[in-house]
Amino acid sequence: MKLGIIGSGKIVHDFLSITDQIPNLELAALSTTKRSHQIGLELQEKYNISKLYEDNADLFNDANVDTVYVAVPNSLHFSIAKAALEAGKNVICEKPFVTTTDEARELKEIADKNQVIIVEAITNIYLENFKFIEDNLAKIAPIHVVNLNYTQYSSRYDAFLEGNIQPAFDPKKDGGALMDLGIYNLHIIIKLFGKPDSVKYFPTIQKNIDTSGILHLGYSDKQASSIAAKDSFSPNFSTIEGEKGTLIIYGHPNEMPKVGIQLRGEEPKVVNHNKYSHRMIAEFIEFTKIIDQHDFTAADQAFAHSLNTLAVLQESKKQR
Repeated sequence: MKLGIIGSGKIVHDFLSITDQIPNLELAALSTTKRSHQIGLELQEKYNISKLYEDNADLFNDANVDTVYVAVPNSLHFSIAKAALEAGKNVICEKPFVTTTDEARELKEIADKNQVIIVEAITNIYLENFKFIEDNLAKIAPIHVVNLNYTQYSSRYDAFLEGNIQPAFDPKKDGGALMDLGIYNLHIIIKLFGKPDSVKYFPTIQKNIDTSGILHLGYSDKQASSIAAKDSFSPNFSTIEGEKGTLIIYGHPNEMPKVGIQLRGEEPKVVNHNKYSHRMIAEFIEFTKIIDQHDFTAADQAFAHSLNTLAVLQESKKQR
């Protein structure tokens, strides 16, 4: 996979730090804004990126780029992903995928027309610890209660309180706790249990944005809650509770550093089956395989899940 990266924010720095652990990945190009050109130069030199651009169109026209990683503020995902697909590039788009299901379907239509692949970059459902949760659901069934918590006091929250509104807290740029953190909880719940029958969001609003909130998802046989907070501190502890026992996620749901199972009347068994030290490695190894092998079946399955998740996210956003 010959990758062109669009963006130079924290997630790009995070990703570049682990690219040497992803087989068959070539860093073909990076595109930044003019304002971030110096950062781009530093990243190019540090990670030996072949080309550096200030105009995304130049990256799209680079014949040595076959895949574009869209890692920009949420509100820009659709327009940049669309331009990349129209240029005949595969696309890996950071979470949350796009703003609406209509946008997602439009991107998929362009991808199918041009016989390229589009996938959403979402770390947790590609982790081995998530597979442990999936594989052990039957042992605790029937399941009645799901409670996922992703609380992380934002490094940008103090600035936000002082009036410095950065994209992560900007409603015009699709920021907020639901979009930034709650999306991870949603992917887990919907991957495991499908779309809910009802959706209700209870946000804490400051300066017109949800700095935290509780999302309730109702199913015929269970109830699920997703707590997401950028204005609070918590060690994070999530449970999936059934009549025969409980599955436990320790720590942030985006990386799931430890998981466990406790059957009724027994002591908990805690494990870590994740193969890699960084949360992004597993997903990008999978994306590289899908794209290099032109595995449209796997891409279609991933898109169907992303679309289901986006439908719930879209309904939740209406209630902010």
